[in-house]
Amino acid sequence: MPAQPKKRAVVENAGDNAIGPGLAAALANGEDVGPIVRHVFESGKPEVLLHHLRNIVKNKETEIEELCKLHYEEFILAVDELKGVLVDADHLKSQLVSENSKLEDANVGLLSRVEEMIELRAVNTNVAGAILALKVCVHVTSLCLSCNREISEGRFYPTLKTLELIEKDFLHSIPVKTLRRVISKQLPAIKLHIEKRVCEEFNDWLVHIRSTAREIGQLSIRQTATSRQRDEEMRALQREAEEQSRTGSTAFNEYVYSLDSTEQAEEDLVLEFNLTSVHRAYHIYSCLGIGEKFRDYYHKNRLMQLNLDLQVSTMQPFLESHQPFLAQIAGFFIVEDRVLRTAGGLLTEDQVESTWDTAIAKITAILEDQFTRLDTASHLLLIKDYVSLLGVTLKRYRYRVSPLMDILDKSRDKYHELLLTECRKQITDILTNDSYEQMVLKKEYEYNMNVVSFNLQDIDMIPDFPYVVPFSSSVPDVCRVVRSFIEDSVSYLSYGGGFIVNSYEVVKKYLDKLLIEVLNNSLLNIIHGGAFGVPQAMQIGSNISVFGRACDSFFLWQAGKLCGIPKRIVERPHSGLTAKAVLKASQNVAYNKLLYLVNDKLDSIMGQMSSINWTVEEEPEHANDYMNEVLVYLDSVVSTAQQILPLDALYKITIGALSHVSDSIMMAFLNDSLKRFNVNAVAGIDIDLKLLESFSEERYHSTGVSEIGKEATFMDCLVEVRQLVNLLLSNQPENFINPVIRVKNYGALDLKKVAIICDKYKDAPDRLFGSLSNRNTKQSARKKSMDVLKRRLKDMS
Repeated sequence: MPAQPKKRAVVENAGDNAIGPGLAAALANGEDVGPIVRHVFESGKPEVLLHHLRNIVKNKETEIEELCKLHYEEFILAVDELKGVLVDADHLKSQLVSENSKLEDANVGLLSRVEEMIELRAVNTNVAGAILALKVCVHVTSLCLSCNREISEGRFYPTLKTLELIEKDFLHSIPVKTLRRVISKQLPAIKLHIEKRVCEEFNDWLVHIRSTAREIGQLSIRQTATSRQRDEEMRALQREAEEQSRTGSTAFNEYVYSLDSTEQAEEDLVLEFNLTSVHRAYHIYSCLGIGEKFRDYYHKNRLMQLNLDLQVSTMQPFLESHQPFLAQIAGFFIVEDRVLRTAGGLLTEDQVESTWDTAIAKITAILEDQFTRLDTASHLLLIKDYVSLLGVTLKRYRYRVSPLMDILDKSRDKYHELLLTECRKQITDILTNDSYEQMVLKKEYEYNMNVVSFNLQDIDMIPDFPYVVPFSSSVPDVCRVVRSFIEDSVSYLSYGGGFIVNSYEVVKKYLDKLLIEVLNNSLLNIIHGGAFGVPQAMQIGSNISVFGRACDSFFLWQAGKLCGIPKRIVERPHSGLTAKAVLKASQNVAYNKLLYLVNDKLDSIMGQMSSINWTVEEEPEHANDYMNEVLVYLDSVVSTAQQILPLDALYKITIGALSHVSDSIMMAFLNDSLKRFNVNAVAGIDIDLKLLESFSEERYHSTGVSEIGKEATFMDCLVEVRQLVNLLLSNQPENFINPVIRVKNYGALDLKKVAIICDKYKDAPDRLFGSLSNRNTKQSARKKSMDVLKRRLKDMS
């Protein structure tokens, strides 16, 4: 092996003498002679190469001759044997030719029969092929006829299955090219025709479902309303059962049984609407391989319908169109929910949610705008109720309705402001048109309607008729307005996605607002601005007292009942209305107004004291005329107040009037127009005062005021004027200077007032030569004592 590269190197580097051996060695070894040939031609000596190749050929020929000479004998023997074989082969060939001639002569008839058989076999094969082709054509033709019949009958799914069978199993095997070409051309046309027919049916369904969506929504909302009413009745029965249980009613067990055994009398309405066209169209489109196209077509057209449904009619008020509008929306999404659940992927939850989000945003915007336009509470409540029914209805279908409930919560204050405005007008009209006279009830139904229904009765038993109640007609009328307000408020707060949390507290808040800002302010306006007399003022005070009692006995109880709050919770301490205290303050304002009117009347009567003869010569035997009128007036006032006012109010009015009379008498003595008076005039005042004291003592006990535990009695109002009269009639008025006696007998008198009055006191009548007239010793002593008192009072001042 190492010798080869050496030879190659010698060939590459040697001269012409080295080409021959290298070429011979390469040919002997079977190597590639390309490098040698390339080298020779590159060196420009191809003749040398040809010379050496001829030498190599000669050498090889010599070697062959030598080899042939060596094996000559064996070659001759082989040739002889081949010649013998050739002779045998010629003999065998002649025999075969002879035999073949004989066989051909013998089989001439058979060959003709074979040719006939071959022809018949070819004909048979052709006929069988024709029959098979005809069968295929007939079968395909029958399938085509079946397609036509099914299309005419509207049975598109079997048609598509038949077309699929033709296309997959027969189309490429139809032997008749013309038939195959015709069928291949008609298959897409038939599919397109089916698509158009199905689309037309679906379009008809779109028109139909939009026209029936409102009915679907109304039926579903009506079902929700029925269910709500049934729930309300059940809750009312349960509350009544709880109250009976708490009070230990004997009918409780029977009542519980009736609750347990009550069955639902009215079955829920079943919403039925036909989605066959949708299912069929989607299935056909899916079979055609264009299901996605139909999904887009369905979604696009339904969105267009929704946009049309969300347009508010401008031809009629929203109050009239809101129910059809909302029912249409409800029907639309009820249909969408049914399609989502039954159409097998035609809609996705994301698509439905996205559509609902778009709709709910538009609905809330419409409601916000319409709510701002409303100016009547009942209209807003009507729309709110239907919106809440819509929310509850669609919530059953798993739609997110919280934005609807938020809109209702936002409009709560607006609704109550409208409600307060309406109640303010009603209450103002009621109070303005009231005559403020006690109601006379002639029949039991009147009593039940005006007293019992508002829990205003003082006794549990039915009174005798005719019956005079301590309030005027405005009280039951206002109670009706308040009851209606509570019902409307509870109705608005109800079913905003369920009864709102702490609804009772919210109702209490608005109820307080009604009673304080509307009722109380209206009463104050009547009190301050009304031109009425003492009976009317007294009746107003009595009415306010009844309203104060009704805060707990009726208003709060009614709110708790409608909110489903147990009575025991409503009756808890510190759970009352703030309005009760406000009405109490207004009641005091009314009593002050009443007292002002009473005192004003008393002032007109007490003005008659100016006609009293303060220097009368003889001691009078009877009371002055003004006191008789005062007593008659006070008697009428106290008698009327005793019938309609509570004892506290009666006490306040009576003691205020008596105090005013006492002050008026004191002012008569202090009046600058009175220059002097004598003991006889004081004796007349003493008679007046005794009558007044007798009246005060008698009424203090007969009216029952003595039982309420007040510290001051009616007599205490007259203490100052009584002590003044006693001082002026005293035989020793100078004892007033003694602190012990003054505190004991004259503690209510003011020194300055006493000094002024005593300075006017003249014991003798003012007449000509009066100083020369006879006086008894007693009068002289009183005069001297009075003079001493005057001097001491001047010194003290």
